[in-house]
Amino acid sequence: MCYCWNKQVKIFGLRGCCFGIANMILVKRMRETLYSALLLQDISFFDSETVGDLTSRLGSDCQQVSRVIGNDLNLILRNAVQVDCLSITLNVLARCLNLLANFVLATWFMHVGYMLSFSSCHGDIWHKKAAKLIQEFTASANQVAQETFSLMRTVRIYGTEKLEVERYKLWLEKLADISLRQSAAYGFWNLSFNTLYHSTQVIAVLVGGMSILAGHITAEQLTKFILYSEWLIYSTWWVGDNLSSLMQSVGASEKVFQLMDLLPSDQFVSKGLKLQRLMGHIEFANISFHYPSRANVPVLQHVNIVVHPGEVIAIVGLSGSGKSTLVNLLLRLYEPTNGQILIDGFPLGELDIKWLRERIGYVGQEPKLFRMDISSNIRYGCTRDVNQKDVEWAAKQAYAHDFISALPNGYETLVDDDLLSGGQKQRIAIARAILRDPTILILDEATSALDAESEHNIKGVLRAVRSDLTTRRTVIVIAHRLSTIQAADRIVVMSGGQIVEMGSHRELLHQDGLYARLTRRQADAVA
Repeated sequence: MCYCWNKQVKIFGLRGCCFGIANMILVKRMRETLYSALLLQDISFFDSETVGDLTSRLGSDCQQVSRVIGNDLNLILRNAVQVDCLSITLNVLARCLNLLANFVLATWFMHVGYMLSFSSCHGDIWHKKAAKLIQEFTASANQVAQETFSLMRTVRIYGTEKLEVERYKLWLEKLADISLRQSAAYGFWNLSFNTLYHSTQVIAVLVGGMSILAGHITAEQLTKFILYSEWLIYSTWWVGDNLSSLMQSVGASEKVFQLMDLLPSDQFVSKGLKLQRLMGHIEFANISFHYPSRANVPVLQHVNIVVHPGEVIAIVGLSGSGKSTLVNLLLRLYEPTNGQILIDGFPLGELDIKWLRERIGYVGQEPKLFRMDISSNIRYGCTRDVNQKDVEWAAKQAYAHDFISALPNGYETLVDDDLLSGGQKQRIAIARAILRDPTILILDEATSALDAESEHNIKGVLRAVRSDLTTRRTVIVIAHRLSTIQAADRIVVMSGGQIVEMGSHRELLHQDGLYARLTRRQADAVA
């Protein structure tokens, strides 16, 4: 008996080890697949999904799915085998107790069948839907916490700590309500189990005792029967309990599998053209656009712009006039509603977008740096072979070398939110764009966080771009500071998603239109 028990323990331990390894592989592959699927979605997908929700899917939801193999299937398989073996053992143990054994088996299978039927008919309430809601509420609570921590200075300045606590508390209360209902359902299941379990014990003792008195069985046979019956009952209970847990895991994994089944963006599937050489000729031909989430709000209306190779063109206008949207369309983050964009005479949609982006340098208004050293941040996304001297050259071109060298670890300093100012981050982002040696350089409010001296230096970079024929690039500058773009070849003035003026700085001042009014307002503000 002891030998058989030790052998069984070893077999169960080996099975648990195998399931544990399978579980580890499952979670690893699931997270890799989900992460890859998310990264290959269109930008519009991330406009509708929150960061906290997606990270929660990658974290807690995937871990919840791991219970299916690591715990649920493991225990269901083990206990199902035990139920089969014990059912046979009870029927051959004592023939006079066959009726009782069949009664025990039928009762417990009816109990498990009722539980499964309840799960199937009302699973949307107690199992799948409950588990799905728990994951959604957890993701929402994580999103609130993530927003609060990332905007802690804003929270502290406006004194909204209690408001944020209430926001977080609201989701926790919803989470607690669903968990309470789950606990009540689980309590009902346990109550029914205990009632049926003790009833079975009493009936077995009564019937067995009567059989002993009648001389049909021995006390040893009754003892074995009761022990095996208890083992059968608990094995059956574990099957039902793990099936219930399995249903919850399936409900929690529904969103994960939906995200994993998303098809990648056409930009990553279709094979576009790769030109032998990119000249930098850009044409916006009758471009109109509205965001998918706001179909009734036009952002661009019939925009026509031609940018010649090596030309420096500036786009100005009031906030919401569509300046940055033009850049987003050029980078193919979104597709135009009408019209098309031509690069060197080829439609943008026919070009290999990865190849094109490797030849475009972009600096945004609020550049985001990764939590890695400054040198790695400058190298980020650069496909050509570069060394440290190239990194330092790019930093010097962006007037960032001096402050980087003054840091404790120089270019090896780890970037932290509190370490660098907004202007320093922008100069690092400009160095990153310059290091790529792009044919097309896009500066979207790239000087908004710079002081007057740094802005003067960046204007020197723009002048160098125009004068150096060996590194002549097509440059598109978007700026609210009109002093930054006075030296541009052409200035495009936008209002309400349309082009209202176009010309050089002097020509636009002479027209005395919107550009002239904006220039006077900024001059008055400085004065």
